[in-house]
Amino acid sequence: FFHPHVSNQFNFHGYDFYALELRKFGNSLLKHQHPNYCRSIAEYFAEISMALTEIHQICKQPIILFGHSTGGLIASLYMNSGSERGLVSALILNSPFLEMNISKFSRLVIPLITKTVASILPYSKIENTVSPVYNQSLHKDHYGEWDFNLDWKPINHFPTYLAWLSAISEVQTRLKKHSTIKVPTLIMHSSKSFIPKTMCTEAHTSDCVLNVEHIRQIGPKLGKDITMIEIKDALHDIFLSKEEVRNRAFEEMFGWLEERFPLNCE
Repeated sequence: FFHPHVSNQFNFHGYDFYALELRKFGNSLLKHQHPNYCRSIAEYFAEISMALTEIHQICKQPIILFGHSTGGLIASLYMNSGSERGLVSALILNSPFLEMNISKFSRLVIPLITKTVASILPYSKIENTVSPVYNQSLHKDHYGEWDFNLDWKPINHFPTYLAWLSAISEVQTRLKKHSTIKVPTLIMHSSKSFIPKTMCTEAHTSDCVLNVEHIRQIGPKLGKDITMIEIKDALHDIFLSKEEVRNRAFEEMFGWLEERFPLNCE
């Protein structure tokens, strides 16, 4: 977690903020583990449930679950079947990973191939599946303004494990076919997507990871109370965008929260 400016904004607006680094991510990554690896997205439910239970015991206030990209996909699945989802009053998704940014044919073929290969070779992987340009646009030592641990978030990305890819695909398919999120949900995304081969202006004003059209199409189907907000010129992680863009996103998000959950300041 390297977003203190986000937690500060929540605190400023009257909210407590808890960051959860899931297993094999960030501070939770142990030396013997494969980074970001899982065979089922439901593996993460245990720590989410534990965190929700502890936070509920501490504050007894409405809990808002917030997830970005893969975290948004995990949070969406949790709000369908997680054991403590009843403790969550609202869901905020920042560019959720609801679909792979590949051709329709590839999306049909990949689940079969990855599941078959991963069942035989559980740690089989593919290198260089994601362009380094996005992380270069973020990190202060390249073209960005943010400082993060490159051992936990390398510029050239971790390898893509086929077991992980299979798990992601399975959840995406499930959510597209049948998602019944019952709490108010805010889905935020950039105004456009662009996949750069080298650093360019568009890398600082576009989602360079996902296709925002997929979010527009799938997002409204996740539940009955969905609010979609487009943030012009935002990056894939909206709150790592240029200052004026992320400030606009903060205004939209806290405006939505205030409308749904007015704070009791007594």
